[in-house]
Amino acid sequence: MNKIDKINFNTKDQFYNYLNMKLTGLICEEKDWLANLSNASALMWLLMDEINWVGFYLYKNDELVLGPFQGKPACTHIEIGKGVCGTAVEKRETQLVKDVHDFPGHIACDIQSNSEIVVPIIIDNKIIGVLDIDSPIVERFDEVDKKHIEKFVNLLIKYIEFPERFI
Repeated sequence: MNKIDKINFNTKDQFYNYLNMKLTGLICEEKDWLANLSNASALMWLLMDEINWVGFYLYKNDELVLGPFQGKPACTHIEIGKGVCGTAVEKRETQLVKDVHDFPGHIACDIQSNSEIVVPIIIDNKIIGVLDIDSPIVERFDEVDKKHIEKFVNLLIKYIEFPERFI
């Protein structure tokens, strides 16, 4: 299931436990939000198969603005309530989209993306941003992915000291 370490995992749970362990090692002693979000997106990019974009959009001036990511150039501004990312913020819940072509208002930054998962980053009931992962594979993400990617975001929340402007 991964690109770089060539470890064979029997289950998605094993893979994600490994991914989250690696994330913890990367960020547990570094508090800088930019460094940690950059490393988090790079880690996912290296270890996750069948994805073509992973990164963060940060809440700023009542919209989402592109943050650290891996993949092709992306949309830089997303309105709240628009697309999968804006919907995740508006509803304040993870959006698991098995086929983006069936999602009303999907924003196609990359026409090769066919499925997507977006997890909002919320601290003290305030939106910080979202983690967005795209795949060229229809139905790439499922409830197991959702559970563990939400844990990934919770680790970010636990270890990162976001600046006051985000909180």
